[in-house]
Amino acid sequence: MDPQAPDEPVLTVPRSAANSAAEMLPDGLVAADSEGIVTSVNHRAEQMLGRRADELVGEDIRVALPLETRNGESWWAMTDPWNGLRTRTGHREKLLQLPDGIELLITARYLRAGRAGPLGAILLSLRDAEGRRRAELDHAALISTIAHELRSPLTGVKGFTSTLRRRWDQFTEEQRLTMLEAIDADADRLTRLITDLLDVSRIDSGRLRIHEVPLGTRDIFTRHVERHVAAGQDAQGFTITVGEGAEEIYADPDRLDQVLANLLENAVRHRAEHVTLDASSWSGPTGPGVMLSVSDDGTGIPAEQRRAVFSRFWHGPSGGGTGLGLYIVRGVVEAHGGWAEIDDAPGGGAVVRAFFPAEPA
Repeated sequence: MDPQAPDEPVLTVPRSAANSAAEMLPDGLVAADSEGIVTSVNHRAEQMLGRRADELVGEDIRVALPLETRNGESWWAMTDPWNGLRTRTGHREKLLQLPDGIELLITARYLRAGRAGPLGAILLSLRDAEGRRRAELDHAALISTIAHELRSPLTGVKGFTSTLRRRWDQFTEEQRLTMLEAIDADADRLTRLITDLLDVSRIDSGRLRIHEVPLGTRDIFTRHVERHVAAGQDAQGFTITVGEGAEEIYADPDRLDQVLANLLENAVRHRAEHVTLDASSWSGPTGPGVMLSVSDDGTGIPAEQRRAVFSRFWHGPSGGGTGLGLYIVRGVVEAHGGWAEIDDAPGGGAVVRAFFPAEPA
């Protein structure tokens, strides 16, 4: 807290009014007097602590809330509002825990009679740390997933380069070329993984930048199909349809390539024998635009899982990939001002639709 802040008188609020206001708060609130004796506990704090207010009122707050840091150190011994600097008026939100392992986000407020006056009361705001814990687990899962996915191509690159360096003269020109092609493919895979990781970070922080230009829809579809055919897919397994009014789409070329690459990869991974790429004009509450659809005749997505398919780390029945592809698809489409959805395909598999507005976001 700012030691130069102007004097703040202690406000006197009728107890009944204060208690009523405290019960309306979404967070827990525990109040103690100048000696540290608990004077009030709202209902939310009771729920979070698992104890009734009448059990806590009258206890020393250090006993009622034996807060600790993650290292097991007593937070009260460290902060000491009674004997510490009198200029302190509280502490910003901090993640602390109780001896039984319950984690809480604690914000402290010390009420003093004027600047550097004696301590009049302590107010502790308690927030459930479950949301932050889930976010931390998500980030840990992201790091673990990416590390696992990076290990395989890195192992391939290291193995081939080490072998070539030690035994170059023992290989034929054709064998060398084969290993160099494998190294190149693994390097491309590493690049894609790192790009996905960076894009997830940008989507989460709202910093995904797009530069929209008019693009030929059929040309883009054809280019992506040709890539899969060059990789060994049957050209007869793809159908391209472009409806009237959908010949051109307004989008970021690199990001649109990313969306289609992820959707096609997802369709092929789900054992689809035939994939249809369709573009059609569409108009709804959000205005006119172009609807891109990628449908397949694969295993499909169960209805109960469709709400989760665009979340991070979702894996379908195949279990392959990082689980970030459809999450990135939705983030990219929404950055354009559009939306994405998944449904049953006419052929029995799944169809993913991505709507791009006619006007730039």
